[in-house]
Parts: sequence; C-alpha cells; structure tokens
Amino acid sequence: MQGKARLCVLLLALIGMSTAAAQAAAPPPTANAHALVKGDARAKRGSSPNLIYHGGPVMTAGTAVTAIFWGTSWSTSDTKISWLGKFYGGITGSSYLGTNTEYTDSARRHVSAAVTYDGAVIDNSPAISHAPQTKDIQAEVAKLISNPVPNGYYPVYIDQPRGHTQYCAWHSYGDVNGVTVQFGFFFNLDGDPGCDPQSPVSTYGQGVAALANVSGHELSEMLTDPQLNAWYDASGAENSDKCAWTFGSRTLSFGGASWKIQGNWSNAAYDANRGYTDADAGFVRGCIDGTN
Repeated sequence: MQGKARLCVLLLALIGMSTAAAQAAAPPPTANAHALVKGDARAKRGSSPNLIYHGGPVMTAGTAVTAIFWGTSWSTSDTKISWLGKFYGGITGSSYLGTNTEYTDSARRHVSAAVTYDGAVIDNSPAISHAPQTKDIQAEVAKLISNPVPNGYYPVYIDQPRGHTQYCAWHSYGDVNGVTVQFGFFFNLDGDPGCDPQSPVSTYGQGVAALANVSGHELSEMLTDPQLNAWYDASGAENSDKCAWTFGSRTLSFGGASWKIQGNWSNAAYDANRGYTDADAGFVRGCIDGTN
C-alpha cells in the first residue's frame, strides 16, 4: 500500500529577507499529506499546545537505519555519506533522542532512543528530478532493500536540488517487499537558504549541516508517529513541527561532531513551563533539545 507523508516544510527566503519569512506551501506529495509552514508552527502552539495520542504505533523496539543515496553523483568517498553516517551512527541513546521517549503506545511502552546504523546503500541511477510522490520513494526503497525489517527506517537522499518545491524533507511509511516500514525523503540542500539552519559549525560544510538538521527533525517525527496515526496535535503538527526553526543555545554533540538541530515538542516540558531559549524567538515553552 502507499503511505501518506508528513512534510518538514522549510520555506525559501526572499532575497534580503530572513529565512523566517513564510510563503504559502506548495501541494504536498499526496492529497492527504500534512504540510506545516514556518509561521504556523509558532502561531498554533498557544491554541492547541500539546500532542494528542491517536492510537497508532510508536518505535518502541529501537530503530534500524539504512540510508539510501540516489543519483549519479554519489560515490563511496562522498563526504556527505560519511558525515551522515557519523550522524546516524552516533545518535543512539543521545540526549537529543531522549526528548522523544516520554511518548508511549497503547500498551504504555515508551519510544526507544536506540538507533542502529546499518550503513549506506548507493543507487547511481539518475535520481528523480521533481518533487516525488510517496510511492516513488517507496519504490526506491523496495529496489534497494531486499530484506526490510519492521523497525527499519530508510531515509532516501537524492543529489538533486529542491528548486521551487517548498519543503526540504518528509517521512512516511508503506509496504516494502511485504513488510511495513518507515522511510524518508531529502533533497540536496547545498546552498539552499530556505533549508539552512545557519550552523556555526564549519567542519562538514553548509550542505551537511542542513541535512543533519532536517534528518533529526524527520527521525524524531518518525519515532513518535511512524505510521502517521500516533502523536500529533489538534492541528496535525508532529513533535518536531511544533519547534520548527527554533534552536537551543548550544549545539548537540554525538558521533564525534557537533550539530545544530532544532528541538522537539515535549508535553511534559510545556506543562511544567520549561523549554529552551532561542536567539530569535526568545523563550520557547514546550521545546527541548536535550541540552536544557
């Protein structure tokens, strides 16, 4: 079956304007997909602040990640592949992933912060050159992964830029070779101001910094809402959506590197009047990133 998708919608900035400037979202990859623009993320916190459980599964048994790199330009020596390997390989048990563990399934089992990185797979056929449907990425995962596992997460990174598509990434789920799995989609974000977290870290460059931020966003949402029927608020916003483009005062350290990643919504933090302080937004109640 084809899964729906939830988007991480990170909008282009107009020349001379801040990246916080919101524009109308383009049509999402499926008719039932969720799209959230940057301006809405903050406006809706007050009206429906906490996430609501809708009865679906969450990732309680740990997550096995295999990253897929699709496009003619990828090679085993590509630094993006190695840096994202450090990202996924080091994130398990991190304080950042710990921000997701308060959420439970119907049996009160908590989201697991355990992630196993099983490496990268390269597909050097030409990547899709337009904003894909979920079925396109589902087919790519099926092409590359012959033995998927139910707790698998298969993020697909293409070497094509975002162009005029007004999102950077999304996550979804579907049947792959007879197994229901989770997958994600990511554009090449090199030189893309609308998807740039403006990380002060220069070790791995802007393109990796942008992919790391949206990868953390989609991973967190996948853990707490893998089949799009678990944790989201009354407006449809998932945990990372509600903290979109706000950042704590410190970078996160794991995998032998520092990363600038937006935080995740915590019902417990909101109820306790906790959250981090963002340089632009000020005090952001309910958003935590593992350093606060």
